[in-house]
Amino acid sequence: MPEYKFYMVREDILPDSIYKTALAKEMLAKGEAKNILEAVDKTGIARSTYYKYKDGVFAFFNAENMEIINISLMLSHISGILSGVLNCLATLGANVLTINQNLPLHGVAYVTLSLNIQDINVSIETLLKELAELKGVQDVQLVGKS
Repeated sequence: MPEYKFYMVREDILPDSIYKTALAKEMLAKGEAKNILEAVDKTGIARSTYYKYKDGVFAFFNAENMEIINISLMLSHISGILSGVLNCLATLGANVLTINQNLPLHGVAYVTLSLNIQDINVSIETLLKELAELKGVQDVQLVGKS
């Protein structure tokens, strides 16, 4: 397999065809376009241009601009508890980035969540308190913040 070098380039200096290929890929990923034909029509590039660049154009994810916290939860092993936690987080404006759940042991499951809290509508303390008050949540701990 060949070794590639990668470069980070501002979008305003990219050639139009590469920039629009990245936009088309983003539309497809977000479901804003049903298929490649619709994506290239919306961006105004030819399908051949899309296919030429699609495997070499990647969006850059910058976590620097995000407020991320990691929380650990101890949950009762009852159907729907994790779903309730996720619904509560969505209501408060938190965006779940990762979920790591261990197998339940002695009726308890340990879950670690990474959350983007950029758009939460409460304090972190209130978020933790709201989670702790949910049925089936035995413990909530803030593990880290970045």
